[in-house]
Amino acid sequence: MGDIFRIYLKMHAGAPCKPMVKAGDEVKRGQLIAEPEGLGAKIHSSVDGKVVVVNEKYIEIEASKVQTDDYVKIKECDSIWEYAYEAGIVGAGGAGFPTYVKLQSKLNGGYVIANCVECEPILHHNISLIEKHPEKIVRGIKYAMQSTGASKGYIAIKGKNERAIQRLKEVIKDSDNIEIKMLPDMYPMGEERAIIHEIFGRWLEPTQLPLDANCVVLNTETLYNLTEAVEDRKPVIDKDVTVAGKLVNGLGPHVMLRVPIGTSINSLIEKCGGIDGEYGEIIIGGPYTGKAEELKDAFVTKTSGGAIVTIPLPEFKGKIGLLVCACGADEARLRDIASKMKSEVVGVTKCKNVVEVRGTNKCLTPGDCPGQAQAVMYLKKQGAERILVANCNDCTNTVMGCAPKLNIPVYHHVDHALRTMDMPIPRRLPIDKK
Repeated sequence: MGDIFRIYLKMHAGAPCKPMVKAGDEVKRGQLIAEPEGLGAKIHSSVDGKVVVVNEKYIEIEASKVQTDDYVKIKECDSIWEYAYEAGIVGAGGAGFPTYVKLQSKLNGGYVIANCVECEPILHHNISLIEKHPEKIVRGIKYAMQSTGASKGYIAIKGKNERAIQRLKEVIKDSDNIEIKMLPDMYPMGEERAIIHEIFGRWLEPTQLPLDANCVVLNTETLYNLTEAVEDRKPVIDKDVTVAGKLVNGLGPHVMLRVPIGTSINSLIEKCGGIDGEYGEIIIGGPYTGKAEELKDAFVTKTSGGAIVTIPLPEFKGKIGLLVCACGADEARLRDIASKMKSEVVGVTKCKNVVEVRGTNKCLTPGDCPGQAQAVMYLKKQGAERILVANCNDCTNTVMGCAPKLNIPVYHHVDHALRTMDMPIPRRLPIDKK
């Protein structure tokens, strides 16, 4: 029996796609296997093989023993946004918004921003992609500018990524009207409104979109996929992934470029030698916004960013309070972590900068916190002996400005992931303004 690839029917904003194949069908790599009904993105097979399962959630394909890099090409198109639609391109940074919608925006002299920040710690596949293929990223920006009528492009990237910045400078010409903007090394500097604030010095309201600043923001890998769709008529059938943590072959990060979508996360971990002894969680995504998943359910999607095998979580068999932030874990994720720590949740509150927009927590000024003393005092009154936070770097710094004075120890929901990697945990962190 060949390897099984599970391709989920919802890897994008919008409703799940409608399958176009049935069990028993033979499929080719690049073949269209599911179409959107309304907002969504086309889905293509990432391997040659035979369909073995089709249900309301996913399509499973048993891969043929012999695989090649060849693929079924998408049709020739009349416009750049149509190439994005036919290729099934979505925001590869995690949001999964269909790119063809953004590329139909009329910026009339506005801006295309390449989000090359790779905001989450541990993940490194975006920066690796830039270092290896800067020309494809820059050409992707130009295609997006052409499609939207933008007059200028910006590349937002952390200043610490010196090699990637140098590689981009080698590609950009004076006539390209593309400028590199170096951002601070802090979380959540990759959030769209944080990037716009760093470039233009203005905060969008939580209800506003980048279009309100006459901008379109596209992720590094999304731009790479756009170039491949326009130039090579390649659909989105591969994904870049970072695997890291308690692995036999070392902590990593182990960067794997162009992994077929639908690949099991377990197989990627095995390529890194397998899990090294006892572990705590397998986080799919980055440590701040990722979720813990069981290996049997974890497969690469169009928005997968990483797979982090962590050390066991610390135990605290006492009363704990949860401080929810829009920039990190939601309440459900914090409760999951508290449960794994064997803690009793006695109170929950939100960062004072959180506002709810269409049922989702949004931050007024991501990465710029007004202070958390009120939240800490509230949780102490609820009986919390310790606090579990999910804040950005600046919020966490402000929590640490008051919690120790109230004799309340602080956990951060990313602690176990960062400790796994021997990285500094978020407490009183210096903010690198480079």
